[in-house]
Amino acid sequence: MPDHDPPPLSSTAPRDELFATPAAGNNDFRFDQKTAAVFDDMVTRSVPLYDEIQRTTCELAADFAVDGSNLYDLGCSTATTLMMLDPVVSPGVRFVGVDNSPDMITKARSKVGSAGLTRIVDFKVADLHDEQLIENASVVVMILTLQFIRPLLRERVVQRIYDGLNDNGCLILVEKQTMESSLLNRLFIRYYYDLKARHGYSAVEIAQKREALENVLIPYRPEENRALLHQVGFRHVEETLRWYNFAAMVAVKAS
Repeated sequence: MPDHDPPPLSSTAPRDELFATPAAGNNDFRFDQKTAAVFDDMVTRSVPLYDEIQRTTCELAADFAVDGSNLYDLGCSTATTLMMLDPVVSPGVRFVGVDNSPDMITKARSKVGSAGLTRIVDFKVADLHDEQLIENASVVVMILTLQFIRPLLRERVVQRIYDGLNDNGCLILVEKQTMESSLLNRLFIRYYYDLKARHGYSAVEIAQKREALENVLIPYRPEENRALLHQVGFRHVEETLRWYNFAAMVAVKAS
């Protein structure tokens, strides 16, 4: 267990205005240099309970991480989660940050270097669709990453995570979800857009980002995510946090 809370998230990131101009939503969402520059502001204003997601991830990771093993953050983006994990996870655990965006990895390396972390973090630019990356892992973190993997390949990606986890290791998964009930799905989406409006996004920005993500982010229903985790071999799967159409889960590879 960590003996203190992780540090608070920074509020000094450049403001996200990527979708403020007309026609900004005409192209698919990309994790490019422009996105990397404002990503920290984007997620803190766009993801419900983002601070709590990070805090609970740190609690779980601190308890499951084992000295001599690896902790992977898949879709590590700008390394916010790895930096939050650093003070609460044993220094005997090796950190590996993986992202398929070179621009995100560049930003991550810059942030980690500026923060003065004493732990060496190994960053990799890699495509989860193609590579077996996980080995000797006690913890794997996927925060809002699986939803961007093509549905036909998700089982293979999650199977590789399971295979690379040590016994009693865990996968911490956070996903945006869709609901089986069309009524509840519409309501939850409306509540989510209301939250974004409260956080300063205009109606134009909300609409254009929705268009840009339409063919890129494909959410599963809660029961589909749970079934996928069980199907690859995880025996213990529990939801740890929920806000309408966002949920965090932990899946444990039992010995």
